[in-house]
Amino acid sequence: MDIQERAALAVELKEKKGYNCCQAVTAALGDLTELTPEQLRQLAAGFAIGMGNMEATCGALIGAGMIAGLVTEGRMTVRYNRQILEGFRSRCGAVTCKELKGLATGRVLCPCQECVRNAVLTFGDVMGVK
Repeated sequence: MDIQERAALAVELKEKKGYNCCQAVTAALGDLTELTPEQLRQLAAGFAIGMGNMEATCGALIGAGMIAGLVTEGRMTVRYNRQILEGFRSRCGAVTCKELKGLATGRVLCPCQECVRNAVLTFGDVMGVK
């Protein structure tokens, strides 16, 4: 899959399959890791529970950061996560669910699927996934 197809998959999982934001992003990028889809889903569910209602940080952004850490086996994770955070912020205008707004429209995004899509696309930009 190319990055656009991955982004579309994340949106579909969020909209139609009941995945939370973190689960949708990790599932769309999961084949880049050695974990099974079920392991990724459980890991992402744990992060969602730990973050509560995700007002502290967007769940989609957390998912992108998790995959970056897994793909790089923890090497340079801070640099990649910083780049992912900055790229996501440039697309969504913020990194917390309560403040996420589309830069073009000014409308609140979350729980809109646009933030899930943006997290996958940002991951692709930073990690070189086309």
